Amino acid sequence: MMESKIPEGPLAEKWNTYKAKAKLVNPANRKKLNIIVVGTGLAGASCAASLAEQGYNIKSFYFQDSARRAHSVAAQGGVNAAKNYKNDGDSVFRMFYDTIKGGDFRSREANVYRLAECSAALIDHAVAQGVPFAREYAGYLNNRSFGGVQVSRTFYARGQTGQQLLLGAYQALMRQVSLEKVSLHTRHEMLDLVVIDGKAKGIIARNLETGELERHAADAVVLASGGYGKVYYLSTLAMGCNSSAIWRAHKKGAYMAGVSWIQFHPTSLPQHGTNQSKLTLMSESLRNDGRIWVPKTAADDRLPNSIPEEERDYYLERRYPSFGNLAPRDISSRAAKERIDAGHGVGPMKNAIYLDFSDAIKAQGKDKIEAKYGNLFAMYEKITGINAYKEPMLISPSAHFTMGGLWVDYELMTTIPGLFALGEANFSDHGANRLGANSLLQACVDGYFIAPYTIPNYLAGELNTPKAAITHPAFDEAENAVRKQLDKFLNSKGTLSADYFHKTIGRLLYEKCGLSRSRKSLEEAIEGIKILKTSFENELLITGDDTLNSELEKAGRIADYLELAELMCYDALQREESCGAHFREEYQTADGEAVRNDAEFCYVSAWEWQGKDKPQKLHKEPLVFEAVELTVRSYK
Repeated sequence: MMESKIPEGPLAEKWNTYKAKAKLVNPANRKKLNIIVVGTGLAGASCAASLAEQGYNIKSFYFQDSARRAHSVAAQGGVNAAKNYKNDGDSVFRMFYDTIKGGDFRSREANVYRLAECSAALIDHAVAQGVPFAREYAGYLNNRSFGGVQVSRTFYARGQTGQQLLLGAYQALMRQVSLEKVSLHTRHEMLDLVVIDGKAKGIIARNLETGELERHAADAVVLASGGYGKVYYLSTLAMGCNSSAIWRAHKKGAYMAGVSWIQFHPTSLPQHGTNQSKLTLMSESLRNDGRIWVPKTAADDRLPNSIPEEERDYYLERRYPSFGNLAPRDISSRAAKERIDAGHGVGPMKNAIYLDFSDAIKAQGKDKIEAKYGNLFAMYEKITGINAYKEPMLISPSAHFTMGGLWVDYELMTTIPGLFALGEANFSDHGANRLGANSLLQACVDGYFIAPYTIPNYLAGELNTPKAAITHPAFDEAENAVRKQLDKFLNSKGTLSADYFHKTIGRLLYEKCGLSRSRKSLEEAIEGIKILKTSFENELLITGDDTLNSELEKAGRIADYLELAELMCYDALQREESCGAHFREEYQTADGEAVRNDAEFCYVSAWEWQGKDKPQKLHKEPLVFEAVELTVRSYK
């Protein structure tokens, strides 16, 4: 059952009210309780370290060879916090409002306010860990601005903020490993959730080096396994990123929410060939100083520096003068696609736009631009061979962040008691569009400041519950189901690789359920996915055996993607409005802006698994707004 568990009282007091009333576990009893944490990104590492510091026994699972390789390292630009260091009018409420508005009024007020409220403490925490945030000459922490806001609240460590924050969390995690409070399970992948008497009590994991299936029991399970943007194949995510942990939990009873809310980042490097497996993210921070433009004349083949100023269309500045090049990601990405589709795209494949720093270099000098973005410029030149100090960067929208994920309540617990979802694995804070630099924030806040209160509140009621044994029939059932699927893949006699299906589903989703959608395109996508699922069943070929086998790993992830993609399209089809990153072509103004329908769709769509090839059941969580007024979202 869906119960949001939002505390009573004024918005600004809800979190303190919750903490004051939360149940506690005696320190002597904590060592009797076991918690599984899946994922070692910012959310997973911070959660595992924090709970281990309290005295709980933690098992940490991740499929990489090092916890430092979690994809949090790829979030380059910064982390938001309402500390008002620039004295430019920022506050907790303003940050809360920017986030609610940025998500097009499709997120819970209480969760979003808590995110803003906890943001200041995160910066102090990270500084204490040694995160080398940029500083002004006097030694104060520096800030820059990000899209969708008119203040400077983004703290940053050059263009590698995610990596530096992750190193801080990693150090905290490894400290607990050395104290033997955290047990690391490297190169392990969670393949199923074990539910006993309706509660999450363990997982089935596969050792990716030996192929062995392992049973692990716990008193609570935390999924911090990231988002599913790699379903589009070409995305900013690493190839290993996947949806399997949350999807397997979904099939055991955890609802999925907002699954069609997918963010396309406006500042990615464009696709340059048919054999690419990922796209490179360039930090949104570049939009602070870079100006975005395309030639006013379609199919203009001149070099960018030879196109005079009067023949350039700075379309974001033209269409959204109040925010200009720092318009939110969903709006900026759609505007870029519109210009590219209209024939104004640039670059070898005519699939890009220009991000130009010439004006900033003239005004500030090359040295200052290099101090702020030097590693990003170096990365760009290494990949493209182009010196962005001398000519504009080529950028393009690409699949990036998933606002949807497992439905969670105020405590970050799913519809399965004892199963928690943190960071991008849940749906909770971003609504239909995420503001830049809120991703690192949510992951850290969930792990450092929220889960250490809410998980013990649950565990306090589990002290007298009998411990789950790995000999329980539920473990037998889960392991047998996993083994059956693996055997099926290994015995398939087709001719097509897992990568073929991944590329095919990614291309179909991008064209039919990508930056824009329509009833016609979504219905076509659903039919195409059904055909692809049948093909996958009959034509997949997996080489190798059941030991060390990356193709076998991929097959399981693609099987989950096919089911997830179908739900994404159904979710987008039932939501007959445009909101945030969900842009239905039938619902737009004359000048191409999104038209929201608050009367009929002011709710979170949460889906319940009903069985293989059966339609999922839709549950609606109404969104109630007490502190803000629902307005037309405008950045003009």
